[in-house]
Amino acid sequence: MAGTGSPSKVRCCIVGGGPAGMMLALQLARGGVDVLVLEKHADFLRDFRGDTVHPSTLRVLDSLGLMPQFERLPQRRETQLYARFADGMLAFADFSGLRPFPFLALVPQWDLLDLLASEGRKLSNFALRMRCEATGFVFENGDLSGPVVGVQARDADGNSFEIRADLVVAADGRHSILRRDALLPLRDLGAPMDVLWFRLPLAPGDPDVTHGVAGRGKFLAMIHRGDYWQAGLVVAKGRADALLADGGAPFRKLLVEADPPLAERAAALDIAKISTLTVSVDRLERWYRPGLLAIGDAAHAMSPIGGVGINLAIQDAVAAANLIGPALLGTQPITDAQLARVQRRREWPTRVVQTLQTQIQRRVIAPVLAQDGSAPAAPKWLRALLRWHAVRAIPAHVVGLGPRHDVAHFGAMERT
Repeated sequence: MAGTGSPSKVRCCIVGGGPAGMMLALQLARGGVDVLVLEKHADFLRDFRGDTVHPSTLRVLDSLGLMPQFERLPQRRETQLYARFADGMLAFADFSGLRPFPFLALVPQWDLLDLLASEGRKLSNFALRMRCEATGFVFENGDLSGPVVGVQARDADGNSFEIRADLVVAADGRHSILRRDALLPLRDLGAPMDVLWFRLPLAPGDPDVTHGVAGRGKFLAMIHRGDYWQAGLVVAKGRADALLADGGAPFRKLLVEADPPLAERAAALDIAKISTLTVSVDRLERWYRPGLLAIGDAAHAMSPIGGVGINLAIQDAVAAANLIGPALLGTQPITDAQLARVQRRREWPTRVVQTLQTQIQRRVIAPVLAQDGSAPAAPKWLRALLRWHAVRAIPAHVVGLGPRHDVAHFGAMERT
């Protein structure tokens, strides 16, 4: 089953070759399950995707024996995260106390996905078909209310075909076609902001750490990528188009207001290369129906706060492999009760993180975006509080490990 072709019948078909889909596919294949991944793009090379690999994901990679390969990927490691106020830097999260991985790894997502794909391709029961888009479901007896028994797909040449599967996994992101067509109930939690992502060159005198720039009416995230900044300007929802109008003049003005030393780089910025992230925070109330399971952003779209989306998606994949992988080794249908176990395992941490994100959005970001004026100084009480390592360790633990984290059991070692 290896190679670019695909079977017409497979035990598990995963739609979407992002972190959730690729991690689940690798674990299932290593455990002995026949698995096919459909990915609509020709490669994984897309900028401004989640590139923050947290200690929870590093633990998963370690449990799969992949840390030596991961350590060879280009990356930058951060042991602390900072906020920059008018009166200087302030460390607010310290990962140095986490074990065994006391850091965040900033790794291009395409490199991580290439690593997972290359490991999968070593297995005869793993297939990855690129430039192949799922366009809908195949239902038992054509009944839209009946069990899902496969997907309809279209290849790069426009040829349509069907893949029959005992289980279809929707891992095709927050704009999931499968989530839409499955008619699963969705709860929208709202978001008051969008993010404009772009690259900026490094310059002498720049801080040598990943940090956020606090302001009034704007936030600026500055992610140190080794030889450039991946920058994100947080703006009020619905404002992005107006900021990019008139050759981007309003955007350049706002960026310089956020960080005046960026004036020269802002003037040289190519507005066409700015990517708008329309932020949404939502989750399915039910992640499954007969023959179908949704994971990752297809089950719960996350805010970019904390950069936790990729890590929650991978935790979904690990839980799914651990809980239903053994059943997929057999020949019996996967039951709703088995799929519900995955949601029960992952719904609580999803709710906790989304609650924290929405509270930060409502109580911090929305009020700040409604303000105007120059950058503030850090409150004295905050500086005094963050002098304590134990205080800085709290957000590091929440962001780095999350409220519940698993390591790979099913597929941790390849079946022989």
